Amino acid sequence: MQNMDNDVKTKNNEEIAHFLNASDRMIKGIDVLRKKNRPLLNGHRYLTDDELSRLLHINRRTLQDYRNMGRISFVKLGGKVLYREEDVEKLLQENYRPRFEKP
Repeated sequence: MQNMDNDVKTKNNEEIAHFLNASDRMIKGIDVLRKKNRPLLNGHRYLTDDELSRLLHINRRTLQDYRNMGRISFVKLGGKVLYREEDVEKLLQENYRPRFEKP
């Protein structure tokens, strides 16, 4: 018969502390994913002005210029500006320049 360790484990125990720390990290990771996940609205995902500017590493003023020039479609509800992900992908594809070989 195996020798079983019948010690009571407390939160001061190294194994339990490690488990609790790992659990806390997982919960924080799940919260981050939950906040980033956006449900589809009529089959489309939307990005806010701030999210898109951070994603593309451009100023929000540049996005306003793109809107004013008609370069990107958008939805404006009150003071909130939203962009469909498909429209952003279309803008990127239209401005894609493939690399070329130098002679």
